[in-house]
Amino acid sequence: MADAPNGTEGGPSPSLVKALSHLLRPLVRLLLSHRITHRYLSELLKGIYVQSAEHDFPLDERRATDSRISLLTGVHRKDVKRLREETDVDYAPSPTVSLGSRLVARWTTDSQFLDETGRPLPLLRLPAPGSTSPSFEDLVAAVSKDIRARAVLDEWKRLGVVEMRDDDCVHLVTEAFVPARGFDEKTHFFGRNLHDHFAAAAHNLSDEEPPMFERSVHYGQLSQESVDELNAMGEKLGMETLQTLNRRARALQRRDEKRGGPSNRVNIGMYVMRARDDADDA
Repeated sequence: MADAPNGTEGGPSPSLVKALSHLLRPLVRLLLSHRITHRYLSELLKGIYVQSAEHDFPLDERRATDSRISLLTGVHRKDVKRLREETDVDYAPSPTVSLGSRLVARWTTDSQFLDETGRPLPLLRLPAPGSTSPSFEDLVAAVSKDIRARAVLDEWKRLGVVEMRDDDCVHLVTEAFVPARGFDEKTHFFGRNLHDHFAAAAHNLSDEEPPMFERSVHYGQLSQESVDELNAMGEKLGMETLQTLNRRARALQRRDEKRGGPSNRVNIGMYVMRARDDADDA
């Protein structure tokens, strides 16, 4: 493995260390708020270092020895042996997240569940006799025959994804499955989205080709009024962009499922961050 660019011989790049210190600050703040200590994180990092050394830095076709991984990572060889024998845990979404994402994708892209402007329709809770209007039961049945619509509705109401109004219809509160409540569901998207954002940025930092799109607009010296305006504009344009991409991605997915062949994925995200200029992580 080559030395880091712009770093001292055998050491990391000072600019990379500075950037790491900056980006890890909000993560450490989150960890401390959830009682994840340095000792706990250190043990977790050992396993991740060993996994990365084994899978991301292979040596020809041979399986890397414990000694080589220890040398590469700085993790003691006894720990390397123990950690390599442990079973990797796949980062898979919970059934709630997986089903929820598919249902919201269907609700926001299928013309059966959209109004004339392309917005998600409020859905009748139950099919009405003689009515052609779609119901929430129709939506759930279109995605899964094994799940009761009432169970999904109760869970989504708890998470704040939908709400019932006076018209006895189910209204989608967010047009992406990002629950207002439900810590386990939110942590899934936290891990997945930041993983992919980091992966794209790391790809670009390593000068691999082609580069991945990763851009932002950053301004300071703004009044709270200006920040509020930009925040609202960012959320509005961001959701419009994501909805357009969602509809196109759903159409392409249906086409590609018929074609078969290798399976790939894409994650295109938006975020808005607001803070004072004098904040520690500004």
